[in-house]
Amino acid sequence: MTAAAPGARARIVLARRAGVAALLAAVLSQALAAGPAESADIWLAMDDGAAVLMRHAEAPGGGDPPGFRLDDCTTQRNLDEVGRDQARRIGQAFRERGIRVGRVLSSRWCRARDTARLAFGEPVQEVEVFDSFFGAPQRREARTADARQLLRQWRGPGVLVVITHQVNITALTGVFPAPGEAVVLNVRDADLPLLGRIRPAP
Repeated sequence: MTAAAPGARARIVLARRAGVAALLAAVLSQALAAGPAESADIWLAMDDGAAVLMRHAEAPGGGDPPGFRLDDCTTQRNLDEVGRDQARRIGQAFRERGIRVGRVLSSRWCRARDTARLAFGEPVQEVEVFDSFFGAPQRREARTADARQLLRQWRGPGVLVVITHQVNITALTGVFPAPGEAVVLNVRDADLPLLGRIRPAP
């Protein structure tokens, strides 16, 4: 095989370097897009004093029927059997990993309360600041501010688990969670930075 001329060799080297640079750029882009830690890593990083915000488990539909009442679950959108099973598996995942749950809060909606109880048992404390404001967006700012204040107060022992709604989690973190998905926050920092996400079990 005939050796490449010096100019040709230089062009080959430059082309290879450009290819490597493009590959590194693609890898870096993927790493940045991944954002906070995903499930496997965040389980290991979770410790006393962490706060976990979780969207209620699978409840088909969106919002609630007109005229629904908080004191009557039959008027609300509720967990189906898939959601109830998902909630049980959420609790099992915490237990299998030895996560110490110090306190469980939920919104007053039945699908949130049921998720909390099926996953973690009793006691579950219903807290109005984590109620959905899906049908009342004018409450978003005040409710989110109150929720931030409550979360900042948690210091353990154990992990604080809050079962709430997509709109609340999105307002607090910018994350649009799937049913049963959780986000883990660093409540020791006043800005409540996102540490990672726990994807729902398939």
